[in-house]
Amino acid sequence: MDATIMSSSQTAAEAHAALAQALRSSTVHVRVGRAGGGSGVIWKPDGTIVTNAHVAHGRKLAIELADGAAHDAELVARDERRDLAALRIDAHGLDAAAIGDSDAVRAGQLVFAVGNPMGLTGAVTSGVLFASGSRARWIQADVRIAPGNSGGPLADASGRVIGINSMIYGGLAIAVPSNAVTRFLKSEGGRPRLGVTVEPVQVRVSDRAAALGLLVFEVAAGSPADRAGILPGDAIVAVGGQPLRAEEDLLDGLADCGDDGELRLTIHRAGRMRDISVTFSTAMRRRANAAA
Repeated sequence: MDATIMSSSQTAAEAHAALAQALRSSTVHVRVGRAGGGSGVIWKPDGTIVTNAHVAHGRKLAIELADGAAHDAELVARDERRDLAALRIDAHGLDAAAIGDSDAVRAGQLVFAVGNPMGLTGAVTSGVLFASGSRARWIQADVRIAPGNSGGPLADASGRVIGINSMIYGGLAIAVPSNAVTRFLKSEGGRPRLGVTVEPVQVRVSDRAAALGLLVFEVAAGSPADRAGILPGDAIVAVGGQPLRAEEDLLDGLADCGDDGELRLTIHRAGRMRDISVTFSTAMRRRANAAA
């Protein structure tokens, strides 16, 4: 074998080994009672752990760190729709994961999954990214995972976490994008209430084309929708400048509202399109979270 090729192979192998070790140090075992559980990621050094909602389903939760130290865990937030949960342990200075930008990843990239499947601790597998994108609700990767990997990290070749492994579907690993996790943590698992009752309809947007819309049947008095001027009979056809693909897009838009608490909607009213900005106050967000 050519010495240059051998040297390059050794360098790549050493780099992958170092990356795997770094990912293991920020991956935890989430234990639920006496049996069951899954994996989790140290998201912040202050003891914030991210895992799947379907993993953090019990009353008694515990975290086992990579060094074997065990801590009782408190459930801080949970979103079953996105399959995310935030836990907190009484520990500081933890080895938190490096977080990547899931909107920037592309199909074909090398990815790594870490978790605790089938009794194994810190198992690492690799594969390639199958599908993603800036509007994708899930990241799909051709990487081997098994029960016990749930809640563990999906990372890029630089060791940055780009997703939280959630399930296996059609032979592919399905992960929640890291940017969705960041928004989930900012909202503490809740989302502001728009204050409308809607029903999906087909909206005629031109002589030849129709698009999915959410027809507004009712607007709650004093709600953000009411203050923004949304009326019964309006049809919401776009969220954040992006056409609706499914009803869930509106829920995602609400959950993804940043700290500025503003959501831009495009509505169809009396044959014309118009953009409306809906503003949510911090107090309203807190009340919505408390009611969730």
